[in-house]
Amino acid sequence: MTGVLALVGGDEFQAGNEPHDRFLVEAATSLGGDQPAFILATAAARHSPEVAVGTARDWFEGLGLAVEELPVRTRSQAMDAAIATRASVGRFFYLCGGDPGIVPQVLLGSAVWAAVVEAWQAGAPLAGSSAGAMALGEWTLVRARIPGDSKREPRPGLGVVPGVAVLPHYSDFGNRWVVGASDLLHGRDVRLLAIDAKSAAVLVDGKWTSMGAGRAFVVNTDGRPTLDGLGGLPQATGVGPG
Repeated sequence: MTGVLALVGGDEFQAGNEPHDRFLVEAATSLGGDQPAFILATAAARHSPEVAVGTARDWFEGLGLAVEELPVRTRSQAMDAAIATRASVGRFFYLCGGDPGIVPQVLLGSAVWAAVVEAWQAGAPLAGSSAGAMALGEWTLVRARIPGDSKREPRPGLGVVPGVAVLPHYSDFGNRWVVGASDLLHGRDVRLLAIDAKSAAVLVDGKWTSMGAGRAFVVNTDGRPTLDGLGGLPQATGVGPG
């Protein structure tokens, strides 16, 4: 049985994220032992990753879990056998936010990512926030132009949750991506998963649940929630292209 999976809508490591983050910490703690708990700052590699790691360390220490960085900021690190061996004994993995395009570029098909997925499939909780959550879907929506606007283009994600594209920060700005994403992904069997900041779609024991102050729900092409909320989401397998 796979471990808990949490897709967070952004603004991670701040007050308001306690419901899902405490749940993740409890899941990691329940595994027992003293295996390491990891933060992956891949998405922040171009934007002060050490700050993201330090903030995560302080946040999770306050929740009773000591975390450290699993260094996968570059493709060479992601292919490093020693880092992959270190990842294989992890009991907690959290992909922070940042650049949604860089995460699949670095991790897709890598030795480290294979080790992370194997540890998650063996019971370790796995989470991603904002860009990290986007990367865990089958498709991640990256800026089509720099400087960016609401126009996006789909790139293959890590495929942990097949048939899904995540729209993070939904109540803030992610809602502006719905029409463009629907057009871009037309003809593919893809569900758009809207997640507000400081909120999460959490998969545990085969059931998806919304946690946090905001909402997580599947949206139609017009931006309205589907009638079954999260009920239409597929099971996460981790056996996609990642």
